Amino acid sequence: MSETPLSKGFRTLSGLEPGHNSGHKFNDITLVPSSNNVKKMLISEKQLLSRKEIVTFTLPKLHKGKSWYVDFFAYDPARDGLRRKKYMLNHFKTRKEKECMGTILIHNIYQMLIAGWNPFTQGKRTRQYTELTVVLQRYKAFIEYQSNKGVMKSKTATDYLSRLKKLNKFLEERGNLRIKYVYQLDKNAILDFLDYLMFDNDVSPTTRNNYRTWLSTLCTWMKDRMYINDNPVESIHMLREGEKFREALNEDALHKLGAYLKDNNAPFYLVCLMEYYTFIRPNELRYIKIGDINIKNQTIYISSLVSKNRKGQYVALNNVLIREMIRQNIFNNPSSDYLFGENLRPGPVQIYINRFRIEWKKVRAALQFPDKYQFYSLKDAGIRDLANAEGIVIARDQARHSDISVTNRYLKAGVVDDKAKHFEGAL
Repeated sequence: MSETPLSKGFRTLSGLEPGHNSGHKFNDITLVPSSNNVKKMLISEKQLLSRKEIVTFTLPKLHKGKSWYVDFFAYDPARDGLRRKKYMLNHFKTRKEKECMGTILIHNIYQMLIAGWNPFTQGKRTRQYTELTVVLQRYKAFIEYQSNKGVMKSKTATDYLSRLKKLNKFLEERGNLRIKYVYQLDKNAILDFLDYLMFDNDVSPTTRNNYRTWLSTLCTWMKDRMYINDNPVESIHMLREGEKFREALNEDALHKLGAYLKDNNAPFYLVCLMEYYTFIRPNELRYIKIGDINIKNQTIYISSLVSKNRKGQYVALNNVLIREMIRQNIFNNPSSDYLFGENLRPGPVQIYINRFRIEWKKVRAALQFPDKYQFYSLKDAGIRDLANAEGIVIARDQARHSDISVTNRYLKAGVVDDKAKHFEGAL
């Protein structure tokens, strides 16, 4: 049985150290050094696009023939020109192995080059290939040390560590968009995290701004230690207090949405119905299991482990939702299954953290809805319509709002209002 690339241990080029590659063998890929029997290839400054615009590297390419190898050119400051780098593949036995390894190698080299790696320099960007989990562990240890020595107030340290825990949870549950290296924690990733806080966790603009401030201190800490070149948070603006970043869908939009999803995406139609009628926060919705649904009492239980206010609470499950769940055979699944598994259908694997928003963006584009219509706008629309139909107190009860002066006179632990069960809105 021939050896495969994976059996040889080849995973990634992340461990490659710039400036220490002469004759170095990394995961069975030999880095060929310049020597007497290997022609040194340089491209002079005259051969570049211009004296002011230097081409720092060329794309890696797979060469087939008597010798199989991947090569590319990178700028060598010691010679003031582009210099060739080769990775030999002949020691892999079969054509399939060589092609597979060549493809993996090209991908890894390209990712490293665009992040600033240079095989001919010992540059500061080497640290950018440190795994993000390692860097965040070091940051955690730094905060704890500062607190223990009295340099940082205990309350501040607790706040920072709490925000770090939230960031780690987001990064772990990001599905196919997970970040491995610290340089990948860029502006886009940070904006995704801030959006997750607002649209999936329903935090206020003030809380979002507080996270943004903390993220800036984190990135400054990483920049000082040369894990990143620049602080990406600096170009992310603060939200004005009370700034409106979403708007409730109007009746026409709700009708259009319902008609489209019924025909094109029934699982996501049920997701939208849940948000519109139950007001369960998207991040809480990910944790709902079939066993949390009581058909007889028409309720759904939100555990204290996942609810925003850390209280276990019931919300009403109205007639529209029950009919749709029966139509989609939801109750034929085990009670231990998540209501929305990885394919938006019941299953043992929890849906990843931002799947609802990604799915909503597809629908919004298809229906040409404005950006102000966010997935969480369904909750706004539901509260508006329920309040108009049954009264503001019923809507606040169903939404689990914490305005004690209004809702505590009507709330009973573990009891939901029957009017919310029979309300039928526009969706």
